[in-house]
Amino acid sequence: MGDRPPAPPPGSASVPGMDVDAHRLELVVDPARPTGRTLLAAGVEQSYVDVADPRHLRFEYVRRMAAAADLAAPPGRPLTVLHLGGGALTLPRYLAATRPGSAQLVVERDAAVVELVARELPALPAGIDVRVADARDALADAPPGRYDLVLADIYRAARMPGHVATVEFAAEVARALRPDGVYVVNVTDLPPLVFARVQAATLRAVFADVCLVADRRMLRGRRYGNVVLAAAPRAGRLPVAWLAARAARDAVPGGVLHAAALDRFVAGARPAADAALTATDPPPASSAGESAMAP
Repeated sequence: MGDRPPAPPPGSASVPGMDVDAHRLELVVDPARPTGRTLLAAGVEQSYVDVADPRHLRFEYVRRMAAAADLAAPPGRPLTVLHLGGGALTLPRYLAATRPGSAQLVVERDAAVVELVARELPALPAGIDVRVADARDALADAPPGRYDLVLADIYRAARMPGHVATVEFAAEVARALRPDGVYVVNVTDLPPLVFARVQAATLRAVFADVCLVADRRMLRGRRYGNVVLAAAPRAGRLPVAWLAARAARDAVPGGVLHAAALDRFVAGARPAADAALTATDPPPASSAGESAMAP
């Protein structure tokens, strides 16, 4: 086994290529914030939740995903939301606090994560349903046009499974969204951001409007970490100017790539497809997966 990259900085879920045993799970108290809890997998930070204040978001990429959710509809309006990847359920708790009455389905593949979070964290607010299932199987079961918002943060150990990173998967997300819906996905990457470029190209093959939000240092190729992609079926749907303003004000200032700037970022990248999945990738979804119907 070759040298592994260093552990990701705080706020980065993981880095592709790291060898992490996802079943060494623990929730630890944040020494700097007694109400904070960090979900660790083999010592690597996966999620953070404040049990007293669900609006407190420690990780920068989670704040960027939350910004996209905040701007998806007028403040306070309840939404129908599908979360692909659950972790410590940070964003479901956040949306329950900021948009009371929202109907949220959380799909988490790892039953051990679901059991740990249910046992050691406070009970979930009303309106949140958690199912143990594969993300792609859950999408296959979703009724067309069901969701206002789909949020994806899907990692198996330190890798984003190939079957949730293809044009075919993106098309399933688009099918599950309402015409005015929004898809937001977290991607971790290393300079020169090859994977992020491919994922941006993949979403652009399906969605009419796509933008990328990331730490400005990442966009300059100076660090690894998290990139957030937002996509919508309708052209002009994404509130790009507002997202840029929120990113610029963040404690870790971010930049937004859209339109011509995203053209330059994606140039030369080809969308990922199911046909290119290797033997080590999970297979595409089938009817054999556990059902995860809409809430």
